[in-house]
Amino acid sequence: MTTVTRADRRLAGRLVVALAATIGLGIPFLLLAFLVRGKWGPLIDLDTTVAERLNGVALRRDWLVDLMQDVSFVLGPWVLRPIVTVMAVVLLVRHRRRLGSWVLMALWAGALLGVVLKEVVDRARPELADAVATEGGRSFPSGHALGATVALGILALVLGTLVGKRVRILIWVAAVFGVLLVSLARIVLGVHYLSDVTAGIILGSGWLAVTAAVFHTWRREVGLPPAPASELEPEISEGVPEPRTG
Repeated sequence: MTTVTRADRRLAGRLVVALAATIGLGIPFLLLAFLVRGKWGPLIDLDTTVAERLNGVALRRDWLVDLMQDVSFVLGPWVLRPIVTVMAVVLLVRHRRRLGSWVLMALWAGALLGVVLKEVVDRARPELADAVATEGGRSFPSGHALGATVALGILALVLGTLVGKRVRILIWVAAVFGVLLVSLARIVLGVHYLSDVTAGIILGSGWLAVTAAVFHTWRREVGLPPAPASELEPEISEGVPEPRTG
């Protein structure tokens, strides 16, 4: 008779949560993509109204345009992804191979997923009469919203293992604020619609849930117990060396 251990129950619980998150977030993303592809009137009207009003606010305030452009750069994929990549390399060098590999896979596979979906949905960028900024490429989902959700989520998950509960909460609050801020910036600048950034956040959150669940399963398959619920890699915070077999 097989004995179900406490670790088994923790792993099963994480996988159930990840599955629920994937389904719960996947459905609204697919619905948004379907409505965008079908050019559903109410959604298009909402997107257009929000884009025009926010762009109109920025049109009269040069300082706001500059601020939103700075936010788009600092919290953009080509700043956050190199930072997270460097963190992954550091983890690999310090023999945290499983964690470092997960970071790289979650980050760059998520980026590739966004590129593919942009081509599949094939939505044009907003066309505003007095746009304060322009950008090429497809619009849905927002690469900035997706990239920030994945990159800041990874940073929060990994750095959260190094600090106490209160600081961990602050890190997550900062991560969520960063995602919302860069998403707002993309709409204000007139280079994305509301549904674009919403889809990016949903997709990024679901991707993190799935890959984190895979990471925990991978740990179990190579003979390591599942990490505590608040940690991805307990050896980091506990100072216990990871076996150098993986």
